[in-house]
Amino acid sequence: MTTATTTSTSLLRPTPQPSVFRNTATVFTRELRPLLRDPFSLIFSLVQPLVFLGLFGPLLIASSGGQAGPVLQSFVPGILVMIALFGTGATGSNLLYEMQTGSHERTLVAPIARSSLLIGRSLKEMAPIVVQATLIVLVTIPFGFTVNLPGMLLGLVLLAIFGIGLGALSYALALASRNKDWLFWAVQQTLVFPLMILSGMLLPLEQAPAWMQAVAAVNPLTHVVTAERALFAGDLGSPAVLWGFVAAIAVAVVGLIVGIRKMARTI
Repeated sequence: MTTATTTSTSLLRPTPQPSVFRNTATVFTRELRPLLRDPFSLIFSLVQPLVFLGLFGPLLIASSGGQAGPVLQSFVPGILVMIALFGTGATGSNLLYEMQTGSHERTLVAPIARSSLLIGRSLKEMAPIVVQATLIVLVTIPFGFTVNLPGMLLGLVLLAIFGIGLGALSYALALASRNKDWLFWAVQQTLVFPLMILSGMLLPLEQAPAWMQAVAAVNPLTHVVTAERALFAGDLGSPAVLWGFVAAIAVAVVGLIVGIRKMARTI
């Protein structure tokens, strides 16, 4: 009798669910494996930031009339933000492919929190960004770029927070355009490039028209770029750093809310 009662009680006891952190780590590892099997894609992804660095950098240095160091001190953090923008902003493209092949539906059967799917996919994009950021910093140091190591580490954390939110929004966009691939890229490209230009990451906006400066002031990417420049310069106590984290956290919160709601309504 005692054995039967114990067995019945164990059957009725709910199975403990994995934590969100463990789920996120599982998704992150799953998404990272194809990249590790094909490191050439990581090398190829360095081409774009190096092209921007090689073409815009000399132009900015020549127009400033000064030395390369101060110009790179402002320009390189902007390039790193650009890498995160393009990397996490295209997270939804991988989801589109998985929905076409049916692997996404198989993933949803697993007991994994929907938020972990969003965060894990976005964090996966941060892994190559860290490698790219390190290489770009090493390339520019001989030309006068200086790095504050604690500031760089905090800068990568800031990019990760921002990347989670942007990746979740990209995820939601992919779900909304699951039957129209062209719609995803049309919306993504239409939004990414204005955000990039109006953040001042490539060209300074001090001499821009008043309307452009007003739009840039409410662009969260502007605050992230400004914070990255302060962090890499070692000005950890700058108010720009605080506003950068506020902007990144706001994007992360909005992105996760929109992404999770979109997933719940679509599936």
